[in-house]
Amino acid sequence: MITFDDLKTNRDTQITVACVAFFLIAFPLYFGLQGGNMSGSGAMGGVADYNVNGELTYVQIADGIEYIADGDTFMIDDLHTDSVDGAEEMNIVGVRVVMSYGEDESNSGGPSCAGPLGGQSAADTISGSAMHAGFNGTADGQNGGQNGGHDVTVEWFNSSMVGATVSGFSESEIISQIDSMGAGLGAYSAVIGVTAEAGGTPPGLCSRSDDGEEVTFSVELIIFDYTIAPDFDEAEL
Repeated sequence: MITFDDLKTNRDTQITVACVAFFLIAFPLYFGLQGGNMSGSGAMGGVADYNVNGELTYVQIADGIEYIADGDTFMIDDLHTDSVDGAEEMNIVGVRVVMSYGEDESNSGGPSCAGPLGGQSAADTISGSAMHAGFNGTADGQNGGQNGGHDVTVEWFNSSMVGATVSGFSESEIISQIDSMGAGLGAYSAVIGVTAEAGGTPPGLCSRSDDGEEVTFSVELIIFDYTIAPDFDEAEL
């Protein structure tokens, strides 16, 4: 217990009391000033600096293996968030189609087509598209004459805010850019196409053919769970 005599004569006591008094005044003053700089609505914070953090996870809604002939496409339809338990509670901010493929190009065979005389495989182009409620995207990949793979991703949120300190926005404005507000619910579709190319051989020796490719695929919803916290410099306290 600190007595009045201690306060008058004990230097350590004087320092302790001064520190307590400083923080009792500084903390309310700081947060009061921060609140005065915010033009908030309801319980949301107003315009200020915010740290936006979160985690992206993926929920698979389809997968398979399909042989697609040269020049053909394969439609992945009947995709809907109704098949996902708890989808209404998820912040679905995008969809991606993950593809992998090999190379099944062959030559005409026979002794004259062995080794280097058999020529080299040519790269095939595999294209993927994903669509949902007016959002769509396309990406191509090649097997380079051997195994390959690529993704096509479609997003409807501001991914540049993830892991960043955002300035000049209110909390509700940030949420409007990173929360889909149910826009991810509903039907989806995806298309995979193949354009196969046959490589060359030395003239008059062999011939090569490539009728298509086998593609392994999965379709995944992109889920973003986020937190928003005011950013402040402890040195200002």
